[in-house]
Amino acid sequence: MAFNGTWKVDHSENYDKFMEQMGINVMKRKLAEHDNLKITIEQTGNNFHLKESSTFRTKDIDFTLGVQFDYTLADGTEVSGTWEMEGDKMNGKFTRKDNGKVLITTRAIVGGELVQTYNYDGVDAKRTFKKQ
Repeated sequence: MAFNGTWKVDHSENYDKFMEQMGINVMKRKLAEHDNLKITIEQTGNNFHLKESSTFRTKDIDFTLGVQFDYTLADGTEVSGTWEMEGDKMNGKFTRKDNGKVLITTRAIVGGELVQTYNYDGVDAKRTFKKQ
């Protein structure tokens, strides 16, 4: 339940290169750098409810650990995958519906911050969120 709460993006590392590798155009990448993303996480056992809100959209996501679900990224990319818990870390593995390539993401609480890492097609990125 350590993930529960509202988290606001504080800083990103290599996020532009990651988005470029994902095929996101330069205009959307520039906008995403300043998206002011907030994620509210509510965990009840293996069930999660997330609310993502940014400058561009608000989206509610419900998922159960280990159960595949579909999700649309902010740029419109459709993926399907699962989240799993490994110790105190959440591991996500999502397959793009358009090209079959895999997006790996993790969420962990590190020093009181939510750190989300991404790997897509050999490019790594990280976003760090502070609790609100």
